[in-house]
Amino acid sequence: MRAVIQRVSRASVEVDGKTVGSIGKGFLVLLCVMQGDSEAEARVLAAKTAKLRVFEDENGKMNLALSDVGGEVLVVSQFTLSADCRKGNRPAFVAAAEPSEANRLYEFYVGELEKNGVPRPATGVFAAHMDVSLVNDGPVTILFDTDKMAVPGRKG
Repeated sequence: MRAVIQRVSRASVEVDGKTVGSIGKGFLVLLCVMQGDSEAEARVLAAKTAKLRVFEDENGKMNLALSDVGGEVLVVSQFTLSADCRKGNRPAFVAAAEPSEANRLYEFYVGELEKNGVPRPATGVFAAHMDVSLVNDGPVTILFDTDKMAVPGRKG
């Protein structure tokens, strides 16, 4: 799984002109499920997301997590994070998981966020054309790739 996590002052997502998800202070998570990903990757990534300490404490150090600041999360599916741009100028997306499996793991990730103390994560609409708006706070943007993380039970 790949995730781009942006610390935001606010973020929202619209589908067909209607707001389907919005948050105040917290994280906008752009999530891509890759071929071969499983619930184990989603579980690890959700725990990392919930515990990520990138909010400033009283000394101005990035030392606080979502729960410390009452932060919210908006999760948007984004298969284009699987882009392979090594050849030519047109990206290939063949490394992205098949849509039904990607949706299942996307929803599993959202459920795991809740299990890790994130109340009612907001979401976009899987596979829809979405208009995403955000105010990046900092800016702070973190990239996670579970291929580069310890995932219990993963082979290889």
